[in-house]
Amino acid sequence: MLVGHIKEIIRHPVKSFRGESVQQSKIMDYGLYGDRSHVYLDETKKGDFLTITYFNEMVRYEAKFVGEESMDEYPKVEVITPEGKVFDWDDQELISEMENKSERNISTKKYTPSHVPIGPIAEEHVLLATDASLHKLQELWGKDEVDSRRFRPNLFISLKDKVPFIEEEWMGRRIKIGTEVEMKFVEYCKRCMIITVNPENAERDPSLHRTVIKERNNIFGVYASVVKTGDIHVGDEIHLLD
Repeated sequence: MLVGHIKEIIRHPVKSFRGESVQQSKIMDYGLYGDRSHVYLDETKKGDFLTITYFNEMVRYEAKFVGEESMDEYPKVEVITPEGKVFDWDDQELISEMENKSERNISTKKYTPSHVPIGPIAEEHVLLATDASLHKLQELWGKDEVDSRRFRPNLFISLKDKVPFIEEEWMGRRIKIGTEVEMKFVEYCKRCMIITVNPENAERDPSLHRTVIKERNNIFGVYASVVKTGDIHVGDEIHLLD
């Protein structure tokens, strides 16, 4: 059954940095190629991941791959700072800047194209959200336009029938994307304070999280695990399988 199509594909080469919107991507066993493949570690917290939770301004740093993608090695990761400076992701000047802003000691770690553990990615392989659910949440919040980047989905889906939160009813079922990829819905996405951080200016508004807690039992979006790998493209049809 046709349920919609891919409106946007978003991968995050660096965990907690702003992601990049791409027209196509490979779906690997772990999810989108390169998603959360590079991470900063917070050495003041015994090497935990440094995230927006502890350093809000991470949402204003943009990370993207530059160069040819390979299964042997990732392309160079380029970072654009809020001030517009451009660095390689592990440039010491960039790290020193973030250390000064966050008041934390930072180290780096990266994974290989063939393997990114679930920990850096999230709870599961791929996070999906839909346009109808985003529009309904905006109505429930009743304030500013809700930027989808607050929720950091990998796949933003335009539904054929605009039924808010219908994706939550697909738990345990499979979808087929395009001609190759299959995924299975496995878990609801419970939200944390990260959604309160405005991606444009890093300012926090806890009222959005309170709305998600009150109106949606703190759930927005669904996780899917990869069943069949392959290539996906913006515009690919999404079919719910029997």
